[in-house]
Amino acid sequence: MKIDWLDKLRFFLQTMAFCLAVASIQFAFQPQIPYVLPLVYSIFIGTSTWAIIDFGRHLFASTAETGWPQGITGILLPLTGIVAGYLLGTVAGDTWFGWSSWNEHGRLQLPVSIGVTALAGITATYYFYSRNKSAYLETKMSEARHQVSESKLKLLQTQLEPHMLFNTLANLRALIGTEPQQAQQMLDHLINYLRATLGASRATLHPLQTEFDRLRDYLELMAVRMGPRLRFTLDLPGELGALQVPPLLLQPLVENSIQHGLEPKVEGGEITVRARRNGLGKSGNDGNDARGDRLTIEVIDTGVGLPNIQGTTPNAGPRSSQARAGGFGLAQVRERLATLGDARNAITIEANYPMGTRAIVTISSNLGQI
Repeated sequence: MKIDWLDKLRFFLQTMAFCLAVASIQFAFQPQIPYVLPLVYSIFIGTSTWAIIDFGRHLFASTAETGWPQGITGILLPLTGIVAGYLLGTVAGDTWFGWSSWNEHGRLQLPVSIGVTALAGITATYYFYSRNKSAYLETKMSEARHQVSESKLKLLQTQLEPHMLFNTLANLRALIGTEPQQAQQMLDHLINYLRATLGASRATLHPLQTEFDRLRDYLELMAVRMGPRLRFTLDLPGELGALQVPPLLLQPLVENSIQHGLEPKVEGGEITVRARRNGLGKSGNDGNDARGDRLTIEVIDTGVGLPNIQGTTPNAGPRSSQARAGGFGLAQVRERLATLGDARNAITIEANYPMGTRAIVTISSNLGQI
């Protein structure tokens, strides 16, 4: 039998508060009796009843839902606890004051005392029973939410990886006939990327270092196809490598930068991915309170940039501009951030001056628990 003593202490303090409330109510109806009398008896009777019921329930098989004994035992235990608690508490109170509650004067108070004890005992028992059941249901709901988040993340990953894979295979097919050597290099990078992807597919979170390593494989893959038109820099401080993030959090942003930023630009451009940890203390630069640290990851490109007011971008048509403003990739990132369960996690897209686009992923959490 394993007893959670912290839980027992919490129940004991709640019982003491309940005893104080009962004594106050009893004194309100019988103000001619000194308050110390109902207070002492209420504490002795209440704590005795609680101890018998709460410790006694561990002697019997209990349901996981309520932590309460099953069948007829679940009814007899509180009744026994109330009767035994009343007798023990009364004896303890008599010993405290040095008199007997069973004398002629005391017997006049017995109906009131027994009625108060029965009512208080039943009420307190129902409270603890309901509390245990609510705690159990809350735990189950939390587990269900976690399972839903994991399932959702797995679904997002299965949606994203074919998206990337089909694009890569289409590019590989085009290179096989024209640039077989480049096609071979591209295939080698694809194998490395898929090996890492399959290894991480069983996890809903992985280290940020792994995310950057997979991103490097992907960018090397794209560099084979684009040649000198694609340049990239990955900047991850060593102390941030162990932080946990959802898999494929950054790749959709890099795909957007390539597809809608660099490819429409004749001369191509550069992609920079960097991570920073910002300790905001009591308040951040925006004046809002911040708890713990904030992880900021930026994906910056020097491509054609965001749409202007007319809905077009220099060197890009309207269709490319619309995709740049949202689309599949950004939706995936928002969904992945939502699975972390913190409303402060966000992604923002803004112009990168003098050219290009900047995507900023902010994870506002206690980074040791991400």
